[in-house]
Amino acid sequence: MTTHLIFSAGRPTPSFIMNVVILMLTSSCFTWSMYTPNRAATKELQYLFEPPVYAEIVGRRGGNVTLPCILRIKPSHYRVKWTKLDLEHVGPENIIIVSNAHACKRYGRLGPRASLRKAHTMDASLRLSRLELEDGGTYRCELVNGIEDESVDINLRIEGVVFPYQSKNGRYSFTFHEAKEACAEQDGALASMSQLYRAWTEGLDWCNAGWLQDGTVHYPIMNPRPACGGDQLPGIRSYGPKDKDHDHFDVFCFTSQTPGAVSFVPGSFSFDQAGHACERQGAALALVGQLYAAWYFLNYDQCDAGWLSDGSVRFPISNPRERCGSVPEAGVRFFGFQDDTTHLYGAYCYKEPKRHTRD
Repeated sequence: MTTHLIFSAGRPTPSFIMNVVILMLTSSCFTWSMYTPNRAATKELQYLFEPPVYAEIVGRRGGNVTLPCILRIKPSHYRVKWTKLDLEHVGPENIIIVSNAHACKRYGRLGPRASLRKAHTMDASLRLSRLELEDGGTYRCELVNGIEDESVDINLRIEGVVFPYQSKNGRYSFTFHEAKEACAEQDGALASMSQLYRAWTEGLDWCNAGWLQDGTVHYPIMNPRPACGGDQLPGIRSYGPKDKDHDHFDVFCFTSQTPGAVSFVPGSFSFDQAGHACERQGAALALVGQLYAAWYFLNYDQCDAGWLSDGSVRFPISNPRERCGSVPEAGVRFFGFQDDTTHLYGAYCYKEPKRHTRD
């Protein structure tokens, strides 16, 4: 049976199952939304500048961002500490960088890619380079002076696309740990709830439940139908948290822009022949996440089914038309996992950019 992944440009129904209201103004650099302090008390900050609006900084994989943190007054003795907030892993491993007037020390996975901007004497903004898929989340800038510590939080959103993924062995075959590995193998990472929600608002409609980053299981429905929630309103259906070792579902993966390029080689290839066709181009069969990134960021449109590295057959459509799947929405069409010896499909190849070396 042919299954379609649909992204629709249509306007969502106002009555959402998830009663979430988001007010956004989008620009090329960041998004501003209404700010709500996260402190239990609304005590005014003395040392740190709290902006009147809440900044959501947006970046893409491989890019660089700056998370703003500005001092309004310098205490006589202080340290600035940046951490990434993670509800599942609370502790010293969340620290990124600690700095005082004389020295700066980096920690953990993010430390080697972190530095303080120091554009002026009151600037404690954090720079992150070579962004990775897992870098999205909430970051805290904390001024520590031993008497009254203060902090402000900034959200970093990695721009990208969510794609549902299932095992070659069939529907609902992944434990949580297998799902995480499957996403990584296809140039992705487990999607977060906020990433799935954003994808749903953009039109993601998928009737198979999948794992998310926090160990919960959900599926997004834009067009309710008898097999997918029946008469319920559009929204994200939730199964809640599941046993990571024993329960089995599909998975929702997240990916972002890639440095290389996806291309299509026409032909009637078996799976092995498709791989050789890509090798002759100096490339390799594309991963599923790489095809989605090309479709999402570059509007890649190719009305030809082709092999991917996992043995699935798909094709990307940015300009829907009758002879390309007969589905009115743009998306990446999925024709399942085909017999490797079938000689019917072309090949989607991915080529890494050339590395420039100095003489």
